Amino acid sequence: MRIDVLSIFPDYLAPLELSLPGKARAKGLLELHVHDLRRWTHDRHNTTDDTPYGGGAGMVMKPEPFGEAFDELGVDAGTTVIFTTPSGEPFTQALAHELSTRERLVFACGRYEGIDQRVIDHARERAEVREISLGDYVLNGGEVAALAITEAVVRLIPGFMGNPDSLVEESHEDGLLEYPVYTKPKEWRGHEVPDVLLSGDHGKIAAWRHDQRVRRTAERRPDLLAASVVGEWEIVRGTPADAGELLTLQRACWVQEATHNDFFAHPALHEDVAEVLAWMAEWETWVVRRAGRLVGAVRARLDGDAWEIGRLMVAPDLQGSGLGRVLLEHAQAAAPKDATSYVLFTGAASFANQRFYQRSGFRLRPDLAGPAYGVVMSKPVRRKRR
Repeated sequence: MRIDVLSIFPDYLAPLELSLPGKARAKGLLELHVHDLRRWTHDRHNTTDDTPYGGGAGMVMKPEPFGEAFDELGVDAGTTVIFTTPSGEPFTQALAHELSTRERLVFACGRYEGIDQRVIDHARERAEVREISLGDYVLNGGEVAALAITEAVVRLIPGFMGNPDSLVEESHEDGLLEYPVYTKPKEWRGHEVPDVLLSGDHGKIAAWRHDQRVRRTAERRPDLLAASVVGEWEIVRGTPADAGELLTLQRACWVQEATHNDFFAHPALHEDVAEVLAWMAEWETWVVRRAGRLVGAVRARLDGDAWEIGRLMVAPDLQGSGLGRVLLEHAQAAAPKDATSYVLFTGAASFANQRFYQRSGFRLRPDLAGPAYGVVMSKPVRRKRR
C-alpha cells in the first residue's frame, strides 16, 4: 500500500515514522510520503487560503495547490482520496477494513474553515473519494484524523500482524467491545484476577469472555446493540412497518406452543396488527431478516428491577439454527443498568423451551405466578466487579 499525505504542517505527521506505520514500512508493506502543500503555491508568501465567497468568518483553503498536487502525484482511478472533515461519514472498524484493501490512499488535510468544495468535486472526477470524520467534534485540522485513520488501517494490511488471530476479538470487530484483560500478579492492591481465568477450562474462559464483551457493550455502547451482527444474523430494532410480519410470525410460533400445552387462548394467537403496534410502543423490539423475510424477533422491557423478555420467536423452518440463542443473548445484553434479574415465561409443557432457557442459566421459579398455561423462569444479572 502507498499512502500520501498533503498538509501545510507536514511535521505534524512525524509520528507516522514510529510504531505501527514505521514497522509496516520496515516490512516493505507500506510506502509512505508526507508532502508540504505549500510546494504547489507560486507566490512569495506560499498562500494556501483565502477569504470565503459569500462572506463569513475564517479562511478557506484554495483549490489550486491541491489540483497541482493531484496532478504531480498522479492521482487517478486507482487512488482513494480521503478528505478528513467533521462533516464526513463516521470512521469505523468496518471502514478501516475496507480502506486496508486499497492500493493507494491520499489524505487531503484541511485547515481553517475547510477546503474549497471544488477540490472534492474535482477529485471525484479522477479517483474514489471518501469524506471521513473521527467523531462529532471539531479539530483545528485534518492531521490528527489522518494519523488515527492511518494507524487503524495499516495494522489490518495482510502480513502485518505477526499473529492475525489477535485481531479477531478486538473491540468493534463483530459489533462488540473487547473483554477486560489481566496479567500477573494474581492479586494487586485488593483487586484479584477472576477465578475463571485461572481455571484452565478454555470453554468456560471463552464463555466468560463473550459474556463480558456483551455486557461491556450494553453498559458503555448500547447503541451498538441496536443493530449488531452475530454470525450470519443481523439484529435490528423493530419498526411499526414490521408489525404485519411480526403478527404472522407469532401466530406460526404460538400454534406450536398451543399444541404442546393444549391452550389456544394465548393473546399471540388472537392479536391483530393494531394490538401488535400497541405492544411495540411499550416494549423494545428487535427483529432479524433473511433474504428480506422476517424470520426472528424478541422483545424486552423493564418492570421494576426485572428485565422482562418475551415473544422470542424463530420461524419454524429455522428453529435449531442457533438464531433463538442469539436473540436471547441480544435481549439480555440490552438490559439497562437498573435491572437486577431477567424474567420470562414459557409453556408448562414446553419442555424443549425450558431446557433451552436452562442452558442459558435460567431457572424455574414456582414461587412466581405465571400465565394460565405457563411457568416463570428467571436469572440474575451478573455484572463485572469493579
